[in-house]
Formats: sequence, C-alpha cells, structure tokens
Amino acid sequence: MANRVTRRQFMTRSGLALGGVVIAPQVLAACGGDDESGGGSDASAKGVYFENWPEYIDTAEDGSVDGPGTTLANFTKQTGIPIKYTETYNDNNEYFAKIQPLLSAGKPIGPNVIAPTYWMVARLIDLGWVEKLPFDKIPNSKNLVPNLVKPPSDPTGEYSLPWQAGTTGIAYNLKATGGKELTSVADLWDPALKGKVSMLTEMRDTIGLIAMSEGVDISTANTIEEYQPAFDTLKEQVDNGQIRQFTGNEYVGPLEDGSLAACFAWSGDVLGMENPDIRYVVPDSGGTLWFDAMVIPKGAANTGDVAEWMNFVYDPVNAAQITAAVQFISPVQGVQEQLRKMGGEDAALADNPLLFPDDATKARLHTFANLSDDQEAKFDEEFSKISGA
Repeated sequence: MANRVTRRQFMTRSGLALGGVVIAPQVLAACGGDDESGGGSDASAKGVYFENWPEYIDTAEDGSVDGPGTTLANFTKQTGIPIKYTETYNDNNEYFAKIQPLLSAGKPIGPNVIAPTYWMVARLIDLGWVEKLPFDKIPNSKNLVPNLVKPPSDPTGEYSLPWQAGTTGIAYNLKATGGKELTSVADLWDPALKGKVSMLTEMRDTIGLIAMSEGVDISTANTIEEYQPAFDTLKEQVDNGQIRQFTGNEYVGPLEDGSLAACFAWSGDVLGMENPDIRYVVPDSGGTLWFDAMVIPKGAANTGDVAEWMNFVYDPVNAAQITAAVQFISPVQGVQEQLRKMGGEDAALADNPLLFPDDATKARLHTFANLSDDQEAKFDEEFSKISGA
C-alpha cells in the first residue's frame, strides 16, 4: 500500500533507507546476477528470486536474512535451491509503475516471485500479468487458513497464496478516554474526544471501517456512489475538528502518551505497544482484513523452484518461524501449535488475539472489494480532498 512501509515500521525499527537491498551473496550468480528488478533474468539459472517488503522475514543474530538457521538458509539447505531475496518492494503503485513497461511488453521483470498487497494482486490478475500457480507442486497449500481461500482479489484461488496478513480496527488509550471502552466507530465521534482522534492515510482502511459502520458490505460494494455516505461522514468529522489528523503508524507515540485518545489502527502496531492502557478492538460493525500475497510474474523463470519455496513456507514449522519474527497474522494453519512448541516468548504469541483472532472476531473481518481503475481513481481523488493524503 502507499503507506505499507510505515505500517510495518521498518524505518523506525531499523533505520533502513528506502530502497535498501538485502541479498544472499552466495546465490547472486545462480539467480541472475546482482541486477535490481527490471528484466533480464537468466531463464537458465536455477533458483528463486523473491522481491518482498522490508523486514518481512526472520533474520539471524547478525541481522542478515540468510544467516544460519534462517528460513532462507534452511530452504536452500533442505532443497538445494538457491534463493535471492531483496527488500525493495516499498510501495504498490511505485512498484507497478516500475514493472508495467516490461510486463506489458511480454518481458520478465527479474524476480520470479513478489508479494503485492491483495488489491494489487487483483489488478495484476485482471491484466493477465501473473502465472497460475503449479499447485500440484505445492501440497502444503492445503494448510491455507479458510478465511483466505479464494479471496475477492483471486476469486478462483489459482494465482496467489497469502504471505502475511493483518487487521485494521480501533485502538484507544483507556486513560485518555476517561475509562470509557470503545466498541464502535460511532464512539470516536463522541464530543468528549474532539481533536483527539486520528484516521489512517490508507483509504481502504479508513473508508472501509466507516462504511461498514453505516451498513455497507465492503466485500461487494465497489462504486463511489455506494461509499459516498462514508466519505461525507469523514468530511464532516474533519470539518468539525473531531478528527485531528491522518497518519501512517506515527499515531503510536501520541496514543501511548495519551495526547491521542483513539484512532483507526493496524493490529501489528498495537502488538508492539507495552502500555497497559492501550486497547485494540475490531468494531461491532466490522474491521478490515488486509494481506500481501505471493504471485509469479508472467514469463518468470524457474516456476518449479518457486513452487518449492511456497511449499516450504506453507509448512507450519517454517511458517511459525516467520511469524515469531515478523508478528503478523500467518495464513498457514498449524502455526499456533508450533509457536507453543517453540516455548518462551514465541509460545506466548500463540495466545495473542491480535495474531490469532477468535471466531467471533474473524466473522467481523472483511476485505475491501476489487475496484476498477476508474473507480480507484475516483476513490483516491475523493479521499485526498478530505485527508490531504
């Protein structure tokens, strides 16, 4: 997403610069040299080339993604397949603009697996720019969690497998709300909270939560007309000063110190907070479920090797190792049990409702419907006018 980088906090946690690259040096030659994505991958070379978001996989003690005991190292050790891993997927639209000239010309982009956010996956599928997955070589795909089987972004389930997921709901500071528990979007419009509420700069999350509170089924509604009441509500609350600002994850500090009472928030951010007064709730009317998904770009080489990779990370043991590090919702069944077996802090994660929502919460989670390019432009224009984002 446009704000995916701030959501994942990689800059605040690591100080990495945008565009930083982490590559397994020993496999560069085998995976087509050290060129960045942009075509020219060596179709004869064996291996996986995975271009992913920053800090989205486990690392060794020295911080390397391919050190001893890491998922990447274990994959190569077990399968004999080299893997090149880069972290230059910083923004969906930016990345799309980079690969569009190549894919539209029928040329490979370099990486043979990438992990766009679900709505970008839908766009790539509609354009015919991703390959069908060779599921006969991915038997562990049977471990996909039920609520992500055949999502709106991939209604036949033939082109993608989720990498990691998260939810968007309401976070609030119990002291700053005067001890009042919040359970609905309408609670944020309480005059007592005026000027102490923030929204997210991610349009689908902010408009999605408001629209659901007004009875819209965001999993099917896909026109600006259906969402106009939600935009009108947002504008009203901005104009009357109820909403203080729109943010990425920079709401974290103000929420913890109480200068911000409540906000729309990402579950992964709240998971990292240590203030006992912070609460997170999926509203009664519903929260959004987002996810990034692995796809094979059209014309990519070595799709069999990519299938081996997907099969590897869909093994609950390997998926649990990734979950323990990145602390997002795993799309793989059996991870919770594996975390318990790992013991210590990892075992404690198995009981965290932000990583493992109960059935009642899952029933309130919905994914934003696919938008046509024309509707996408209308949504973005309307949201930008209100938010300034």
